Amino acid sequence: MNSSELRDKFLKYFESKGHRIVPSGSLLPEDHTVLLTTAGMQQFVPYLSGSKDVLSDFSTRHLYSSQKCFRTVDIDNVGDDTHHTFFEMLGNWSIGTDEEGRYFKAGAIKYALDFLVNVLGLDQKKIYITIFSGENGIARDDEADKLWQDQGIPGERIFDFGSEDNFWGPTATTGPCGPCSEIHYDRGSEYGCTDGCSPNCDQCQRYVEIWNLVFMEYHKDESGNYSKLPQTNIDTGIGFERLLSLLNNVNSSYETDIFSDFIALLEDIAGVKYTDNQKEFRIMADHIRSSVFLIADGIRPGNVTQGYILRRLLRRAIRVANLLKLPDGFLADLSAVIVAKYGDVYPETEDKNILAVMEEEKEKFELTLENGLREFDKLDHIDGKIAFNLYSSYGFPLELSKELAKEKGIEINEKDFYSEFTKHQKISRTATAGRFKGGLADTNPETIRLHTAHHLLLAALQQVLGDHVKQRGSNITSDRLRIDFVHPDKLTPEQLKKVEDIVNSKIEEGLNVVRREMPKDDAKKIGAEMEFGGKYGDIVSVYFIEDEKGNAFSKEFCGGPHLKNTREIGHFKIKKEESSSAGVRRIKAVVE
Repeated sequence: MNSSELRDKFLKYFESKGHRIVPSGSLLPEDHTVLLTTAGMQQFVPYLSGSKDVLSDFSTRHLYSSQKCFRTVDIDNVGDDTHHTFFEMLGNWSIGTDEEGRYFKAGAIKYALDFLVNVLGLDQKKIYITIFSGENGIARDDEADKLWQDQGIPGERIFDFGSEDNFWGPTATTGPCGPCSEIHYDRGSEYGCTDGCSPNCDQCQRYVEIWNLVFMEYHKDESGNYSKLPQTNIDTGIGFERLLSLLNNVNSSYETDIFSDFIALLEDIAGVKYTDNQKEFRIMADHIRSSVFLIADGIRPGNVTQGYILRRLLRRAIRVANLLKLPDGFLADLSAVIVAKYGDVYPETEDKNILAVMEEEKEKFELTLENGLREFDKLDHIDGKIAFNLYSSYGFPLELSKELAKEKGIEINEKDFYSEFTKHQKISRTATAGRFKGGLADTNPETIRLHTAHHLLLAALQQVLGDHVKQRGSNITSDRLRIDFVHPDKLTPEQLKKVEDIVNSKIEEGLNVVRREMPKDDAKKIGAEMEFGGKYGDIVSVYFIEDEKGNAFSKEFCGGPHLKNTREIGHFKIKKEESSSAGVRRIKAVVE
């Protein structure tokens, strides 16, 4: 069974059971306390907690999806049989309570076994279950134990585990959570370590976890206490790549059709075999796939948060490419294979800017390597502090310093590195303390004029360059405005002149600047621009720059302050356009 067939079988099954499909959410979650989307349920958190009404938005309590997910904790483990950074999660949900049609534990268990056994053809005699043993004042899940046995799983194939294995969530520090039942499949004694081996064995891979059924009925607060949710929910997740490997009787998803074209092309480009270079090929396959998806969702390489993750992946892949002696152009060829595999399912991966972002980061990293390696070779020893200096001065990643140090038989103390990193962050935070929201340095009249001009500038850039333009940062003082925005290329003089002319024409039109409060979802539906990484409540402030008939040229989430009319701005002038980071341009402008 190939990946398309498995995905289609899952989606068609839950469609036949009256569920509504929900498109995958972005890898950038709306919950800004979470770095990236790590589970299929994250886009449903407001519904699972009961703060939003699932019926009003979806007309049903029963949902299913194929969700893009990313886990940063697995980066260093990529190269073995099982670990990935990006992966897909297949899931189904029953959210809340009504008098008929909803399901909880019994329904989730019945659906899971039916799909695995009767649709995919797995042997029920090889299915093992783990349940919650009870912990933190929450009782053992006796109900689930009985339900599994009612469905034909004997007691000797049901095992108890504590909260580390069988209590799921929340994805952030607080939120909905609950006990879970995990479905494991016995691959056979030849994969085992002892006769007494059982699920969750950390010595072998005989029992593979393929599906997690979360019975979400608790909320964890900031103090770590658990209370009952106002409703019960089902939240399930299948590790897509893991199940596909099992169905094809291979040890790793790198040996399924997901990566077969990629690996075949890499063998051809590198002139070496996968079987002789498994770790290197797997790092390349995982990291380039992950990078395509991160860039497609608007993330750009940088030194903090999501940008740092992307930079780390790309630079590690480029370093491995150098070890494999890949020729120029390998990024274009290999990323094209990923797009061909996923474009029909996730059309955002066909974004033409993806390759440009990768190539720009490659150029930067090659310069970093040259400078950093020159400094590294001068060292007679290296510790955590020196590794941080290499990182802060030359952009030399810790991971690369570790690898090079290891080649010299030296182990870097990571605690020292992160201690220096923390000091650096504190200094940076102190330097930027006191700034206003939205990038305003103060609320002087000149600053407010430039703030309103900033809104016009973003709208004009989108009109000239395209809808892919999104703000990635801003800084506004009484002297000038600065905007960072997504765009792969340097703007031509003609483009800059056109942007400038549009802004000045809107100033001369005397457009009204109007603030309106509305539900966040309504603001998103009308296309209001959001600040990248911004955290918003359910009710938001949106500034419209519009004519007397209400035709809006600009709509942005914003807390203000602003002018009342664009005529008050003055003449707008672009002073400088330059690169800010990979795939991100920067404009500085003034008003006269």
